[in-house]
Amino acid sequence: MSTDYGESWRRFQRGYSRFPSVKLAIDLSCISISDDKLANLRAPFEVAFRSMALLESGTIANPDESRMVGHYWLRNPDLAPSPGLRDEIVETVRRIHSFVEAVHTHKIQGSTGRFENLLVIGIGGSALGPQLASHALGNPASDKLKAFFFDNTDPDGMERVLATIGDRLGQTLVIVISKSGTTQETYNGMIESRSAYEAAGLSFPAHAVAITGKDSKLDRLAASQSWLQRFPMWDWVGGRTSETSAVGLLPAALQGFDIDSILRGAAAMDALTRHPSVEGNPAALLALAWHVVGCGKGAKDMVILPYKDRLELMSRYLQQLVMESIGKESDLEGRIVNQGIAVYGNKGSTDQHAYIQQLRDGLHNFFVTFIEVLRDRSGADVWVSEGTTSGDYLQGFYLGTRAALNGNGRESLTLTLDEVSPFTLGVLIALFERAVGFYASLVGINAYHQPGVEAGKRAAQIVIEKQRQLFTFLRAHLGARYTVEDLAQHLGGLDSAEILFKVCQRLVQNPARGIRSNCALNPFATLYWAETESEVSKTSQ
Repeated sequence: MSTDYGESWRRFQRGYSRFPSVKLAIDLSCISISDDKLANLRAPFEVAFRSMALLESGTIANPDESRMVGHYWLRNPDLAPSPGLRDEIVETVRRIHSFVEAVHTHKIQGSTGRFENLLVIGIGGSALGPQLASHALGNPASDKLKAFFFDNTDPDGMERVLATIGDRLGQTLVIVISKSGTTQETYNGMIESRSAYEAAGLSFPAHAVAITGKDSKLDRLAASQSWLQRFPMWDWVGGRTSETSAVGLLPAALQGFDIDSILRGAAAMDALTRHPSVEGNPAALLALAWHVVGCGKGAKDMVILPYKDRLELMSRYLQQLVMESIGKESDLEGRIVNQGIAVYGNKGSTDQHAYIQQLRDGLHNFFVTFIEVLRDRSGADVWVSEGTTSGDYLQGFYLGTRAALNGNGRESLTLTLDEVSPFTLGVLIALFERAVGFYASLVGINAYHQPGVEAGKRAAQIVIEKQRQLFTFLRAHLGARYTVEDLAQHLGGLDSAEILFKVCQRLVQNPARGIRSNCALNPFATLYWAETESEVSKTSQ
């Protein structure tokens, strides 16, 4: 079969857009966007542009919580709807610089010397953004502080982090991040870290910083215990769009990254994406591609493939930003639409030895977002063969994978960055934030609330309460043995039997909790009990 390479080149030229001011290019040539499809979306895009302008002006965009959505003001405070908000944003960045300078010059130190480590405790956007920046911009040889993270409520995970820090807790600064101050995973991480400090004979408040809402539970605790510092987390900044707030800026600055450049990059992209036409607007081009490929219904998954190790965490970051923003049951009219775009990925060329086989030849339920970085490295080139570097191979694998997918009718788009730097990281963050907003408008949903997340939190509390009831009941009947069904009947009915079964299994595997079982062959006939004092004595022996 002959190939018209001239037509391929012309298609590439039509689909390629370069934006020099942000060191970015976007290539949509491997996506079939007909003139008719674009024409049909002109009017919806005009609505999206107007909606975005209203959002930036301070209109209520999160009706569930009656909140504005103002992460765009963080990199252009003059857009804030009031002088008071503008001044708060400016003052917060000034305070971050001041605090970081005091840490870096050792005016503020830990109990056993100058700060060398940073432990960030957060969940969701309060961890994903700082982790992305740390991985993208970090350099072990030059970072001011080495970053560690508690980003889950897994005890084993936290133990591993603390074991890595070892005897350097006294030189470890802790940042606790929670807008409400009641986020359970973050609270648990704070208690675990505080316990470690106390076990080492160290003062936790002397090493702790809070990023939280004004007068939140965490804010009051930090004030009452005289923590090192407190920074604001405003209710108009969502966790998944918080990287250019203190949430992302403080950890980045402490590690030694140029946060002013991150802000400049985001502001430059914001300015470009205010352009009221699809062709000159990078975020609108992304939203257009998403809509066309997925037929406006999220019919295909988004596979993120950055051909750069530094951007390996981009897929995790975008999972939350895209899926929490777009994954909605109802549209703005209250109709059930079940919108969403599934996001996954890792990095190239690693994935050429993993799931590229399926992407090319298997189920066609995806499109790929390649991220290409032109600058290979900061050091001198190493020649792996005559006239060829490792970076040459990396680009070859990217272009080869792109061509292989395209040759089999698999859609992709490519983002090309000149380099990975604080500026271009800000560019990428702002690009996807705005693309999510445009796409949400096109499909008629609210990108700025997350009712499903709150439902999950409420369900988790039901489990915790049922565990407390179970533990209290068994401790009140020491040595008495019960099946799960027996326990369920005592604690409200069989509706809770499944939860109690799972809870009992876990408690038995944690001997310190004092719950035992006879491990029957039939798991549903297993008996559970709280051990008596004599059993405790035998166990300790």
